[in-house]
Amino acid sequence: MWHLPRSTTRTGEVVTTVTSVFARPADSSNHPADGAAAIGRAVGPGGQSGHEQVVFCQDTQSGLRAIIAIYSTALGPGLGGTRFYPYPDADAALADVLNLSRAMAYKNALAGLDHGGGKAVIIGDPATDKSEALLRAYGRFVESLGGRYITACDIGTYSEDMDIIARESRQVTGRTVPNGGAGDSSVLTAFGVFQGMRAAAEHLWGSASLDGRVVGVEGVGKVGRRLAGLLTEAGATVVICDVNPDAVARVQAAHPGVTVAASTRDLITRPLDVFAPCALGGALNDDSVAALTASIVCGGANNQLAHAGIEKVLADRGILYAPDYVVNAGGVIQVADELGGFNFDRAKARAAQIFATTRQIFALADADGVPPAVAADRLAERRMSEVGRLRGIWLSR
Repeated sequence: MWHLPRSTTRTGEVVTTVTSVFARPADSSNHPADGAAAIGRAVGPGGQSGHEQVVFCQDTQSGLRAIIAIYSTALGPGLGGTRFYPYPDADAALADVLNLSRAMAYKNALAGLDHGGGKAVIIGDPATDKSEALLRAYGRFVESLGGRYITACDIGTYSEDMDIIARESRQVTGRTVPNGGAGDSSVLTAFGVFQGMRAAAEHLWGSASLDGRVVGVEGVGKVGRRLAGLLTEAGATVVICDVNPDAVARVQAAHPGVTVAASTRDLITRPLDVFAPCALGGALNDDSVAALTASIVCGGANNQLAHAGIEKVLADRGILYAPDYVVNAGGVIQVADELGGFNFDRAKARAAQIFATTRQIFALADADGVPPAVAADRLAERRMSEVGRLRGIWLSR
């Protein structure tokens, strides 16, 4: 349980609003902490959050503890999923939601969407802590933001959960098909990663074909499982690993030709052409990059780079990195399309453009002599600046 009073932290020209929201009065004995200090711990010494708003939400009776982070609304309301995860403490949850919401701003910008970046995390084990009351309490907090944040599915949440949240908030997408939604967004997430991988193959090897290439997929949950299927259909040799044996068994049942690695370490040290991280973030760290045999990294996981500078280590090793928030944008494209009345063919056509965007980023990286991650950031920031500036032109509504 926490108690985080409303406060503001100023770092240079960056002002972040930290708001505590409680469904009921908090017990003053709940280890008071300062919201700005919590932001500082998550960002690190001298770092800049850069977020417009960070909201801490609590409903003691349902057990809800959630954090909603809005990085930018320059292009429109922040759009990003809700992650339900058993974080070890509130600081770990805060660090994750700050990183994820920033990545969503860049992802939405490069996907050509009129949405800013937002993300939310619910602290807890979805297998034991999720309930109708908790989800509906969370929905009311989302609604209280007045449309600044639109939520959707992420790790630990599903379309059925969005239907429950939507009973309390209009700012929900990623709903089930019977309720007018697009259903499982992993369909187009995997499709987009596949398109990014094809673009990387073309850039490095002169052909977008993955036929005969050896691809290692780390994590075969919602996205990795579908990606393994697309790769198998394309003629690739697929090697998978996952901490969940049931997830591995499902892929093997659907695609008997896949090979299973005992661990992530076993996977990345095998002779691979492509490594596809599709589990949690931070897969690319100093140790894993040093051991990596693949020539391309392209996967569905968010925040794959464990720390700043890893993108240069990859480049120095001659490994082509397809920035995660570029190639895994198919899911957010799918749920964004739902907001205007979902059309799968339209959403898939837009997700197919991930191939061209990835190709453009590699070309910019080569022209500017920078890693692809830097080129992607520059392109996203340019759109946020150029298009976001237009909101300064007053319109009478």
